[in-house]
Amino acid sequence: SVVIQECYVQNTAREYAKLYAAEAEPLEGFGEVPEIIPIFLIHRPANNIPYATVEEELVGEFVKYSVKDGKEVNFLRRDSEAGQKCCTFQHWVYEKTNGNLLVTDLQGVGMKLTDVGIATLAKGYKGFKGNCSFSFIEQFRALHQCNEYCEMLGLKSLRTTHQKQRKTASTKSKNLPNSSTVKKIVPKKGREHRDFISSEH
Repeated sequence: SVVIQECYVQNTAREYAKLYAAEAEPLEGFGEVPEIIPIFLIHRPANNIPYATVEEELVGEFVKYSVKDGKEVNFLRRDSEAGQKCCTFQHWVYEKTNGNLLVTDLQGVGMKLTDVGIATLAKGYKGFKGNCSFSFIEQFRALHQCNEYCEMLGLKSLRTTHQKQRKTASTKSKNLPNSSTVKKIVPKKGREHRDFISSEH
């Protein structure tokens, strides 16, 4: 049943969040760590919907912090402390599971999160299969930008090769007149930027 799956996913993600907190909290300057609230399954045999879930009610502004698809750019995610720590949590899980699992759809009020999803590669991870498309893992890899919290945890950047290429591309364009520099360096779409980089080599 969907409800049982939802419960299983959220409580699995919660276990990862606890491990993340144990590693991040002792770090100087890290501060509060996002928490995934528990979700409880209740069985109501007399009811025509026999399973339901119960969880703490979150009061306040509900924000979606993580990328569900490439089009969703959320400033609250990018600029807020909770949003950055959620992105770091995703990176941490991704690295811990060798890129096999991603906690996604991170949303909630402040540092309290609920209704999360998990994406795994097609074969699953350690017997666990996620409820989100594995394309989310590819999107995360392509879109994630490390922040100071990723650095505090010593996570490996997912785009080291891009950065190296970008540096050489921009030094090459410095000796061009201003107008063409602007034209070349401001990409209309991410894809053109990548093509431009590879064509420089």
